[in-house]
Amino acid sequence: MDKELVLVIDFGGQYNQLVARRVRENNVYCEIYSYRTPLDQIKAMNPKGIILTGGPASVYAEGAASCDKDLFKMGVPVLGLCYGAQLMSYVLGGNVEKAPVREYGHTPLKVDTSSPVFEGVTENTTCWMSHNDYISKIAPGFKSIATTDNCPYAAIANEEENLYGFQYHPEVLHTPEGTKMLGNFLYNVCHCKGDWEMSSFAEEQIKLIREKVGDGKVLCALSGGVDSSVAAVLLSKAVGKQLTCVFVDHGLLRKDEGDQVEAIFGPEGHYDLNFIRVNARDRFYGKLAGVTEPERKRKIIGEEFIRVFEEEAKKIGTVDFLVQGTIYPDVVESGLGGESAVIKSHHNVGGLPDYVDFKEIIEPLRNLFKDEVRRVGLELGIPDHLVFRQPFPGPGLGIRIIGDVTAEKVAIVQDADFIYREEVENAANEYAFEAAEAAGVKIDRDHPDHALLRSYWPDWMPNQYFAALTNMRSVGVMGDERTYDHAVALRAVKTIDFMTAESAQIPYEILMKVMNRIINEVKGVNRVLYDLTSKPPGTVELE
Repeated sequence: MDKELVLVIDFGGQYNQLVARRVRENNVYCEIYSYRTPLDQIKAMNPKGIILTGGPASVYAEGAASCDKDLFKMGVPVLGLCYGAQLMSYVLGGNVEKAPVREYGHTPLKVDTSSPVFEGVTENTTCWMSHNDYISKIAPGFKSIATTDNCPYAAIANEEENLYGFQYHPEVLHTPEGTKMLGNFLYNVCHCKGDWEMSSFAEEQIKLIREKVGDGKVLCALSGGVDSSVAAVLLSKAVGKQLTCVFVDHGLLRKDEGDQVEAIFGPEGHYDLNFIRVNARDRFYGKLAGVTEPERKRKIIGEEFIRVFEEEAKKIGTVDFLVQGTIYPDVVESGLGGESAVIKSHHNVGGLPDYVDFKEIIEPLRNLFKDEVRRVGLELGIPDHLVFRQPFPGPGLGIRIIGDVTAEKVAIVQDADFIYREEVENAANEYAFEAAEAAGVKIDRDHPDHALLRSYWPDWMPNQYFAALTNMRSVGVMGDERTYDHAVALRAVKTIDFMTAESAQIPYEILMKVMNRIINEVKGVNRVLYDLTSKPPGTVELE
């Protein structure tokens, strides 16, 4: 199926992926490309529209990222954001200079509601500014369509040529009507139809996989996480028993998680595939014995996982295809998509594994963001609790135990974490049931619509929360006896993108209930701590 395509041209801005996600939320497919992409290549993609992102430089600085002037003469609508708006003005004959007053943060914005990009937008609204430079003189043919107290050209337009620029960031949540503005550009200016739907994506991928694989054999390393699970189900629906999933249980999963994965994907599960569960718990514990340095633990777990998977793959023999759960942020952050540097290398990107005998790799989720992967999972009928499970690090509980890893410590953190997650979710769900009822919405308590229930969760509900085991032991008193046991740390954060995060304000009475249950039900714990550290300076995980 040929999709409409909008290009997001990346100039190194921190929000480039967020821009692309907002476009896709409007049911329009887009991809991120570097500003270095040749103009002929851009033309060949036949985009419906082009969005120029922000960037960290000044457009007038020597060596600053730029673009071909002919980009604006293609007859394709262009929207410049922050640096992108300044660049468009600068290239087309306007002036950009250091702003007399730097604008940062929430800023009142007055818009011209007659402009097609501001249809349905409040005349006096709010935007998120973050700039040192500003457009001091617009290019010929342009006019101002929005202003702030310190920025006479907060938004500009050459409506005859379908060229628009926003000095602010419509893609962030701090611009409350930003998604509407982007939607107006896509539908009123680019005249997109909005043909990007997850239901059609799943159907299309299943068809393509079936054609590609034919009667070949397929191998998938299944972790039980969202990405690998959705990839496995897509392959299962396409080729059935031609797919073999290998699930390496390293003993560092959350409580009962290994059994849950087997219940879904194993012989008694819902899917037509071959499932192999490898119980490698003792093997991993042995390799980790006495190891305390976090990066060394990560390396040991990663290398041992590869060895175990390799051994199982050799038993299977030659396969034709290897499945990976690569998603779009992996591609972009590895420098294969946009411009925002090579942030980190990803194990799923850039080089085929040499430890498995196969012909080709299949990455069915390569062009999807995480929220889109979840929507595909729901379309495929994957259980809600698996699709919406919290982020979990590849090394598992190995990096939620400060210091060396033992079977006893794993059991402690599994039990404490289970209690914590159970109590927080129960409290959030109870709040949601009552809030929905107050709003006149009936949710079946026995068989709730989980998506609807989540929409009524309280504001304090964390985006991620878990228990970790510290390397501290402390004196305590239980009954009439002195104890000398472990301290558990509870972590909960609110975040949009996990690049920054704030400590979640879980109600005190819930934390007290969690603390009492952990102390009374988890052997070996006599102290519970709550981590209030934001990111930065901390990180979400403790190691």
